Amino acid sequence: MSKKIVVITGSPRKNGNSFAMTDAFIKAAEAKGHTITRFDAAMRNVGGCHACETCFKTGKACSFDDDFNTITSDILEADAVVFTMPVYWYSIPAQIKGVIDRLFSFVVGGKDIAGKECALITCCEEDDMSVMDGVRVPLERSAALLKWHMVGEVLIPGVLNVGDIEKTDGCAQAAALADKF
Repeated sequence: MSKKIVVITGSPRKNGNSFAMTDAFIKAAEAKGHTITRFDAAMRNVGGCHACETCFKTGKACSFDDDFNTITSDILEADAVVFTMPVYWYSIPAQIKGVIDRLFSFVVGGKDIAGKECALITCCEEDDMSVMDGVRVPLERSAALLKWHMVGEVLIPGVLNVGDIEKTDGCAQAAALADKF
């Protein structure tokens, strides 16, 4: 069955390792007939949550109108959301954190977004898998809060420089993730 999948990226490096995995996932998902909407957060203007709790009161998800509002209808209509990003300083990169924080607007706005599928694609410089916990755990907890089902995670350690991902099976794992939707 074809699904609508929103892919939200968090890397500012268009030729970087997480983008290579993202591209592999998207190509495989589209080959399976899924419809992909891609939102490159690092190339957009998305600020942090202001905690004003006026979400959806102006007709938009966020009263502070920026590019987050351009992806909200796609998230509402999506069957699945895939987050892709590198680990920055043992955590979620700022470029995507504003998008993740502002998912709060759906809760405050009373929007029923439960039941979606969710996945994570991430990589880091160090070989220690626990380095990715700073991305993995917040995403898993956010999915649980939103009542989304985590269908898979691609966690690739030991990549830093552009092209390092090609020395791993990261792109193959990302492509295989498409089978879980």
